[in-house]
Amino acid sequence: MTKASDVFTLKNNNQVEVTFIARGGQITSIKVPNANGEMADVVIGYDTVEGALAGDTYFGAICGRYANRIVKGQFELNGQEFQLDTNNGPNHLHGGVDGFNLRTWEVEKVDLPQFAQAYKLSLVSSDGDQGYPGELTTIVTYGLTEDNELVIEYDAVSDKDTIINLTSHAYFNLDGAGTGTIANHQLTINADKFTPIDGEIGTVTGEVAEVKDTAMDFITTKAIGEALTADCPQVKLVDGIDHNFVINGYDGMVRLAARLEGPSSGRAMEVYTDQPGVQIYTGSHFDGTEIGKQGKPIEKWAGVALETQIFPDSPNKAHFPEAVLKAGEHYRHTCVYKFI
Repeated sequence: MTKASDVFTLKNNNQVEVTFIARGGQITSIKVPNANGEMADVVIGYDTVEGALAGDTYFGAICGRYANRIVKGQFELNGQEFQLDTNNGPNHLHGGVDGFNLRTWEVEKVDLPQFAQAYKLSLVSSDGDQGYPGELTTIVTYGLTEDNELVIEYDAVSDKDTIINLTSHAYFNLDGAGTGTIANHQLTINADKFTPIDGEIGTVTGEVAEVKDTAMDFITTKAIGEALTADCPQVKLVDGIDHNFVINGYDGMVRLAARLEGPSSGRAMEVYTDQPGVQIYTGSHFDGTEIGKQGKPIEKWAGVALETQIFPDSPNKAHFPEAVLKAGEHYRHTCVYKFI
């Protein structure tokens, strides 16, 4: 049996090293070189396993069964009403009070030809867990390639019709954790549209809006800080960005969703996915009270999460991408973080 504190590491021949723990499949460290070979840990978090277990449980974790928010924790499926935990004001967030980020996953090393190293993480969620129907068996593969790609592959199957939306919740700072904010990071998002949020609802309204002429326009590369300080109602609602972007050309195939660059370090990261959306969150709730890596306070905007996923509240929005998983069918989701 895997223990919550068990540590696992993936390495390739380019010195890239990814470390995670069994609790939540939580990615605790990603060390990558820049063009000069200088190494840095590019995910924010804690220096020790003990710190990770005691700290913010979303850092680097697998979130589910339904990542992001469901309004009032309610949805209807096959004519039946379901009530989930409400753990984010009036809404359900990231699977509830005991979501997948808090579960100890079974972990085993696997040999797959496409990866330098890989691990398989597995978890069984019982029928009725956090209010969800169906016993859900989930397998997540973490694979590291020799092309410096961290590939996350999700596969899940349920014995009853259910809803699902899994994601990984690492926060990136390509200059290195503890080096300051991501305000100077350059961001490009392959999205002409986004889903605005409403302060009273606490999540998306159901509208799909153009990014053009808003702070959410990252079609052309710009500094994240330009959006963070914009006189924009959507930014002011969350003191930054916590929005779902609609990936252009979605057809269920893996495509480029976003590119992040740390100009101080010269490191860059591309994000690829077969999902319809990517949630960009700039960590506005960090307030410096927690001590993170290098003994530095985790300050507001210390890192940015790029979470590939189905849209928030999709079970209640008929025009949003489908979040229903039929009994016996497989949910599959690929996310690639490629370091350059």
